[in-house]
Amino acid sequence: MLWLDGETQDVHALMDIARRIDAAGGTAYLVGGAVRDRLLHRPIGDHDFCVTGLTAQDFAKVVPDAFVTGKAFPVFRVKLGAHHVEWALARTEVKTSSGHTGFAAYAAPDVRIEEDLRRRDVTVNAMAVALLTGELVDPFGGAVDLAGKTLRAVSSAFSEDPLRVYRVARFAAQLGFTVEGDTLSRMAALKGELSTLSVERVFQELHKALLGTTPSLFIETLRQADVLDVHFPEVAALIGVEQPLRYHPEGDAYNHTLQVIDVTARRGQPACVRYAALVHDVGKSLTPRDQWPAHPGHEMRGVPLVRALSQRLRVPTIWRKGAVFATQYHMLLHGWQKMRPATIVDLYTKARRSALGVAGFAAVCEADERGRNRANAPCPDIEEWLTLYRRLEDEVSGESLLAQLPAVQDAASGKAFGEALRRARIAYVRHYLRARSDAPHMPT
Repeated sequence: MLWLDGETQDVHALMDIARRIDAAGGTAYLVGGAVRDRLLHRPIGDHDFCVTGLTAQDFAKVVPDAFVTGKAFPVFRVKLGAHHVEWALARTEVKTSSGHTGFAAYAAPDVRIEEDLRRRDVTVNAMAVALLTGELVDPFGGAVDLAGKTLRAVSSAFSEDPLRVYRVARFAAQLGFTVEGDTLSRMAALKGELSTLSVERVFQELHKALLGTTPSLFIETLRQADVLDVHFPEVAALIGVEQPLRYHPEGDAYNHTLQVIDVTARRGQPACVRYAALVHDVGKSLTPRDQWPAHPGHEMRGVPLVRALSQRLRVPTIWRKGAVFATQYHMLLHGWQKMRPATIVDLYTKARRSALGVAGFAAVCEADERGRNRANAPCPDIEEWLTLYRRLEDEVSGESLLAQLPAVQDAASGKAFGEALRRARIAYVRHYLRARSDAPHMPT
């Protein structure tokens, strides 16, 4: 198996470094996620390398153009072509205080590769390959767990780092794997330490998870470990919130939310759309119990919750603004043909100016419809809404208005022109709706 990806000259340069390390009495390994992804036949992102048998001074002599980064332990960065590759000395760690950074590291020539792998989070990330021989080092059964699509803690050291709770949930979302029971228990036991994590690190894991193939598994894994309410209480509050069975055969508002975000992933939507899908229904948790399963007004009730969650996690501004817009307006595309023409035109304008844009907003609404046990079902209302928008943009543009109404040219840059364009589009939509209602077959 070819273990290294990249340009041919970069691979040759890496193997040259491995040979120099070997000549100095050490051994070079490819480790971690790169080994996992190669065994899964997935594209490899970063290549991380580990060296045994050498001191930091030895490595600096072997690779004189490397420079050191990292405060807790030496990590060398070597420039290969347009990229930098990291080489770390094999190390062990001892927990010294609470939190993600409370460790003392020991890196020395006597640390074996198996000891270095033992400190890693899950078995599928605790494998290494000797670069010169191609030998797979798998002391904890990572290959077996890969075949079983299982995430399993390597050792009791898992419980020393609270960030691993979110990393494991993120791996579940990226790989489509399940987390075995003992590891979930270890995650649950770390609940009290999760508040020590910086929100930036939590957001990083959320961001990567949302871009995974099955982002719902990030949320569901945290729920299974009983830690979802630590950083995502607004989402956790949806668990058990009933919905009308006629419209939501998938179950409660929580299950609906999981399906909605997975639809956006399958459709290849950007992260900001997936985030909006995640939070679009959080207002349902505030519906008085005596109104269940209906949730009148949940859109506006959800807006302050979305703002609070977004501020707490320090999500990008475009995510926050897009999520607020989708939360407030997502119900309007269900049967939008019954709306007044002016309301339809104004919604187009608001969506176009929003952080999501018209297409992004429609993507959230489409996922909302499909997140009801109908992931691949057509959404004719939303498709028609988008078609009408494209027709408006093409046929009732500013340029076309000027060509038809030369008298408004004097006001072309002012408020009067904008109002004239709005009136023209309202008239167009009114004509469209009338023609639609008179047609023998409704467009789909």
